[in-house]
Amino acid sequence: MTGETDPTRRLALVGGPDALPFLQGLVTNDVLRLKAPGIVYAALLSPQGKYLADFFVVNTGDALLLDLPGALADATLKRLTMYRLRAAVTLAPCDLVVTRGLGDAPPGALPDPRHPALGWRAYGAPGSEAPGGAPAIDWASIRVAHVIPETGAELIPDETFILEAGFEALHGVDFRKGCYVGQEVTARMKHKTELRKGLIRVNIAGSAPVGTPILLPDGREAGRLGTQSGGRALAHLRFDRLAGPLTADSAVITAE
Repeated sequence: MTGETDPTRRLALVGGPDALPFLQGLVTNDVLRLKAPGIVYAALLSPQGKYLADFFVVNTGDALLLDLPGALADATLKRLTMYRLRAAVTLAPCDLVVTRGLGDAPPGALPDPRHPALGWRAYGAPGSEAPGGAPAIDWASIRVAHVIPETGAELIPDETFILEAGFEALHGVDFRKGCYVGQEVTARMKHKTELRKGLIRVNIAGSAPVGTPILLPDGREAGRLGTQSGGRALAHLRFDRLAGPLTADSAVITAE
């Protein structure tokens, strides 16, 4: 078993008899299945259908948790509280920690629902993380290999559309569940339009900061650079601008 705590995550406890129906009306995925222990990957969108935050909704058997990116946790909980109105729901930060890893999972761990290569996630009190002093896992390499976006790199609040970021392949959106905030725009992108840009894996010679514009030889922008690892990178690119040499600062980008 190879596992390590993830200090970039924060957890919140969701309580009250309306907890699951409340979340069901707001997020992109079907969380009603969590009447039994399990884990669902979902996003919260703006009314314009743009990404605000992605997170896991987790039923540990003892509690219903939100597993949130630390950088977006406060803003996400504030927005959810704003939507609460008269629903019988409580939202409160908690001091549990997230452990994630590869290989054999510890008791109570749940498989990461985005992709099997991402292993498992577990939730417990501080000091209950997986034993063994395991070396750091190269999660960036795994994400690049399987085109899995990350908050702040490929997922930009108030800018990213989740279908362009591959949420359907990551089991992060359910097109049968009914209404949620941003659902109309997301459904229209799915059924009535052809995506003209999206997140893909590319080859990169050199390196450049995440977010660097990717340019055509004539200076037109083709997209934006994301996570890089081992000569490959994630990039959000226009599909009609993949031909020819592309650059991001001094790095050279080529489509796979």
